[in-house]
Amino acid sequence: MNIAPMQQGSRNTKQAENLRNHGSRSLPSAVAPAPTVDWSRREFLGGLAGSGALFAGMEFLSLPGQCAASTTWSCDVGVCGSANQWDIIQKAGCTYVEENVGKLLNPKLPDAEFSKIAEAFKARNIPVRACNGFLPGDLKLVGPEPKHDEVVAYASIALKRARELGVGIVVLGSSSARKVPDGFDRAKADEQFISVVRRLGQAAEANGVIVAMESLNREETNLGNTLGECYKLIKRVDHPKVKLVADMYHMLKENEAPDAILEAGSLLAHCHLAEKAQRTPPGTDGDDFKPYLRALKKLDYRGCISLECRWKKLADEITPAVAALKKQIEAVSAEKA
Repeated sequence: MNIAPMQQGSRNTKQAENLRNHGSRSLPSAVAPAPTVDWSRREFLGGLAGSGALFAGMEFLSLPGQCAASTTWSCDVGVCGSANQWDIIQKAGCTYVEENVGKLLNPKLPDAEFSKIAEAFKARNIPVRACNGFLPGDLKLVGPEPKHDEVVAYASIALKRARELGVGIVVLGSSSARKVPDGFDRAKADEQFISVVRRLGQAAEANGVIVAMESLNREETNLGNTLGECYKLIKRVDHPKVKLVADMYHMLKENEAPDAILEAGSLLAHCHLAEKAQRTPPGTDGDDFKPYLRALKKLDYRGCISLECRWKKLADEITPAVAALKKQIEAVSAEKA
């Protein structure tokens, strides 16, 4: 993604509005294994002196098939982690950060407090393209006592704040919130999930943001374990602002074929990636992601791929990890159709 500064004004505003209206799969994700720094106000404001990065002006985005003056297929690489680590992330060759809803958007924080933090954050010009960790585990989406009204109230605040900070995608992973209780009717759970996610789509549409469901392997939850299962659910949701995340780590864990990405088609809005065995960064075990990348290329997906990994020490691991993924992306890009 070629990130352009916000001060380009009306052109950026127009493109941002176009993107929101189209709900493009090239737009800017719940497990968050990457290390994060707690967002206390003191730490938040204390980090202001750091970053010279560009904020999430929408110039860098492209609609499907329109890759910013280039016919070479590629995707943008970012990291799930803390915006306080942006200097390290940017130097490694990433174009954005994928943050955490509870830490960055913090729907439990009063509006007055959030406004102060938001102004300070915007002054740092850090491109946060997406957020994960959407819903707390106690806000149940399914089961005998779902909390749909509370879910929508919490999510509406998060999505409004996402819009304010230029975050284009909020990832619906939320493994505990969507877990079906033992013995509960699965068909009823599906209906409950579809109903509340449709309401989340309405809240997302009101704020020009996309909610994207992420598949989570069966070790983490029991609803939507594969991209194919998520596709069926989101097709039934049938809302233009509710889309899908292709998480290649979870796809590998479930032995899911790349064809699921092709089936997702225009519903695909975002991607995550990590190696299969220990959720390590690309290049650690040498996992081959090219079959999945070929599927993305076939779709002409040109959006984000976030490294959602378990890092031992981000500063030491991120540069070779980004290089390893970009090498695979470049290899696929160079292949003839």
